[in-house]
Amino acid sequence: MIGRRRPPGRDGIMADTSGPYRILVVDDEPDLEPLVLQRMRRAIRSGRYQFVFAQNGVEALETLNQDDEIDMVLSDINMPQMDGLALLSHIPDVAPDIHAVIISAYGDMKNIRSAMNLGAFDFVTKPVDFEDLRITIERALTNLEAWREATASRERLVALENELDVANKMQQSILPTEFPGQPGFQIYGSMIPARVVGGDFFDVIYLDNGRIGLAVADVSDKGVPAALFMMASRTLLKSAAMGLKSPREVLTEVNDLLYDDNDAMMFVTLFYAVYDPTTGEMTYANGGHNAPLIAHVDGTSTVLPGTNGIALGVMPGMNYDERTISISTGDTVVFYTDGVTEAVNEDGEEFGMERLQQVFTGQPVRDAEASTQAVFDAVNQFAGNAAQFDDITCLIFRRSET
Repeated sequence: MIGRRRPPGRDGIMADTSGPYRILVVDDEPDLEPLVLQRMRRAIRSGRYQFVFAQNGVEALETLNQDDEIDMVLSDINMPQMDGLALLSHIPDVAPDIHAVIISAYGDMKNIRSAMNLGAFDFVTKPVDFEDLRITIERALTNLEAWREATASRERLVALENELDVANKMQQSILPTEFPGQPGFQIYGSMIPARVVGGDFFDVIYLDNGRIGLAVADVSDKGVPAALFMMASRTLLKSAAMGLKSPREVLTEVNDLLYDDNDAMMFVTLFYAVYDPTTGEMTYANGGHNAPLIAHVDGTSTVLPGTNGIALGVMPGMNYDERTISISTGDTVVFYTDGVTEAVNEDGEEFGMERLQQVFTGQPVRDAEASTQAVFDAVNQFAGNAAQFDDITCLIFRRSET
């Protein structure tokens, strides 16, 4: 059986730490239950998931009151008697130690935003892509474990080191761990967190017609506030990307939404690109982030042409430009954060753009994962024993022949 941590139950007794994750699915469509059981059968048979079903919010609250073992709620929004938003508002009173993921109509930003304000962790859209749903569930459960560990040890969070450890786990929990392996391109990304946790994140978003959204970002500030702002930024980005086709429109939408609820006056630099495998073109917009590097098959490299745009969350109503470039077979696009180029060695010298280009100079670019590791190796070798003060993040896109 799959083991995981749980805090004390509602009766004060420590819950069993073994067994599958129990997921409550709330939806009034009668066909959803057999479909979930069929499409998730491998995870059910392996003991990873166990599903419980309810037809509406009223039934869901009754189940939560009776079942202390529920780990997660997956709920539709539009249902009779009690809809998903009303259910979200009641969950903290009944079962505060669970995560919720909502199912929303494609591009329904208003309800998605309301759900996030009510505490939903993430969302999926209809019609449900079960591979995306599985990835979303895994992210939610990973974040849930980090949150439960923090809750179980809250007395030890007085020290800054413990707070940063929680922030680190929250930060890591939303990063992709699986990458699309499709003919014609490769993607791989990773992050090495700093001891002083910042707010780097990257994401790979599955869009319509086989298009792929690629994002890399860096949130201002450090610690738990940065981690929370990072999670909000990533959720808003995903929602806007699935409802809008243009990267500049996506950045405009996310900027305005972040500004509206930004009492802490934080901001995020964000580079967002969309690759269309049918044309080989990549369209991108930049919100104050480092411009990616494009490494060519002949061993040369260039920096992507810039676009106008400041960091997101600073001012409302900002306009962002976008560009479209053609990605040739063998080209590699290197997305990164300033933790790469601004890494310092023991003499205080920065790694810089030239050294990043040298990673790809004069040698054929390898696969995406190997290229990501080559960047990390170069930075680590340069830094030597110098302390790492910022996250080092790299996301690689490579157009391949097959």
